[in-house]
Amino acid sequence: MEVNKHTLLNLYRKMISIRGFEETTVEKYAAGLIPGFVHLYIGEEAVASGVSENLNPDDFITSTHRGHGHIISKGGDLKLMMAELYAKETGYCKGKGGSMHICDLDLGILGSNGIVGAGMPIAAGAGFACKYKDRGQVCVCFFGDGASNRGTFHESLNMTSIWKLPVVYVCENNFYGISGSQRELMNVKNVAERASAYGISGVTVDGNDVLAVYEAASEAVKRARNGEGPSIVECITWRHRGHWEGDPDLAQFIYRDKNEHEEWLEKDPIPRFRNYLVDKKLAEKTELDAIEEEIAKELEAAIKFAEDSPEPKLSSLYEDVYA
Repeated sequence: MEVNKHTLLNLYRKMISIRGFEETTVEKYAAGLIPGFVHLYIGEEAVASGVSENLNPDDFITSTHRGHGHIISKGGDLKLMMAELYAKETGYCKGKGGSMHICDLDLGILGSNGIVGAGMPIAAGAGFACKYKDRGQVCVCFFGDGASNRGTFHESLNMTSIWKLPVVYVCENNFYGISGSQRELMNVKNVAERASAYGISGVTVDGNDVLAVYEAASEAVKRARNGEGPSIVECITWRHRGHWEGDPDLAQFIYRDKNEHEEWLEKDPIPRFRNYLVDKKLAEKTELDAIEEEIAKELEAAIKFAEDSPEPKLSSLYEDVYA
């Protein structure tokens, strides 16, 4: 598949933005500046970036508790995201949602979600709206391997398949739902194999190869736009951090194998893609360095915005409870 330079640089920019945001979150969370829980996307940047590059501004996504990467790749504002993590009133949800509940309806981001698998029925509803309004829109539903064992997965797949709704289900299979190994929790090797039960397309790709993800998502999105119904794109990847920040597995390897972890670190999607672009003479090192410098400045501005923003007033406690 021929990919033009503009798209290649966009993919790199998205991946760098996600990695930078998440590494900043690690630092600020450890310093006690970010309350609540955070589940970081470090290591999985190629998935959100490769998928979202195929989407239009008016397309929709549903996200997960590990949703920062999805939101950034769809065009989320780093300042508003950081302010939300800081629980400030200038955040996306006025500081009331935190890391796991960020949405931007103007960008088609229907929300990250702290409930495992909860984005699936939301995606089915969005897909129904897309088909009903007939504007050529699609909805991408990001979910993890653990969510594929929940009833919402099967109910949503069944409904969207019989109605041929324009939904693309993107499974980020990092092999673990918290500490439970997916290899021990289902009777098929790949989540995408379950697509056959609903008579839809299912494909498994290297989730650390951003171009492989981009190409697979491109085909799935085209099918959805053409009225051919939903499909599953399973991306095999690995989270570099624990399930949440503070997960002792990162230091002690309680449930993951240390050797396997180190092998996956060698497959880091960002240096892999950077080396590819340079080796194939598709981009100059100076161009990629400039992108990294630009993103670093944007993150500095986001941190300052969050730190300078006011906390929510006590009087706002009962606001936004009902639509």
